[in-house]
Amino acid sequence: MDILLTGGTGLIGRNLCRLWSQRGYRLWVLSRTPEKVARLCGPQVSGVASLSALDKVPLDAVVNLAGAPIADRPWTRARRELLWQSRVGLTEDLVAWLRRRAQRPAVLVSGSAVGYYGNSGEQAVDEHAPAGNDFAAQLCQAWEQAALPAEALGVRVALIRTGLVLAEHGGLLGKMLPAFRLGLGGRLGDGQQWMPWVHLRDEIGLIDFLLHEPQARGPYNACAPQPVRNAEFTRALAASVHRPALLPVPGLALRLGLGELSELLLGGQRALPVRAEAAGFTFHFRELDTALADLLERRDAA
Repeated sequence: MDILLTGGTGLIGRNLCRLWSQRGYRLWVLSRTPEKVARLCGPQVSGVASLSALDKVPLDAVVNLAGAPIADRPWTRARRELLWQSRVGLTEDLVAWLRRRAQRPAVLVSGSAVGYYGNSGEQAVDEHAPAGNDFAAQLCQAWEQAALPAEALGVRVALIRTGLVLAEHGGLLGKMLPAFRLGLGGRLGDGQQWMPWVHLRDEIGLIDFLLHEPQARGPYNACAPQPVRNAEFTRALAASVHRPALLPVPGLALRLGLGELSELLLGGQRALPVRAEAAGFTFHFRELDTALADLLERRDAA
């Protein structure tokens, strides 16, 4: 199988490359630094600096995960533009390139996030719920809308709305563990906001499932069937490293320091993977305690 990945050097992309390289797939990763791709993604993976480099390469699939990190700095005007261009702009360019190709892949799995729903409060949301109206929701909606025209080209399009990815290295846990291991962790605001989390193994598994399932079209929530509130997540993470969680971060402090970005942390989605489970995908990690135990065991063993 021949696959092009965008965002292939990120946490999810690197692990997809590892899985598919083991199966003998031929992989290309679009990157601004293609010379680093083999080191980051594996020696069998080829880096390309432009889509045109693959004009004459037959492709079976495209996996589009590119996007600048959304929660690592305040959303200034320049940052918003970067977030938009790295997702929506790149996806528009990708679909335009597919339109020009004589040979087109059978499937496009394109990224999105549960931020699509905005802050849904206590309302459980599945893939049929409407989009929110904050910046993150607008971004996700535009990202998806940029990918969907590929359907008119005969390309099956599956959209993966990813939750908070938990991995043994990097991702959310990579940012949180140092403080929690020092006993400096705590809830954000009142801690009542929902956190739709997903174990990296299930995130990778669902993308692989959507790639190969011929009937998979449209949006799929990539989050465990049992979301938790921020306070519960905090307690579980603190317990897993045998430390207290006594230092909550006041919501006002987050709002003053991060501006609109704070709403991404203080709001949440009680998102459920209804379509993924209905399609036959099985989550290996349904409960947070089990997922944390697995990831910390792997981290400590590395």
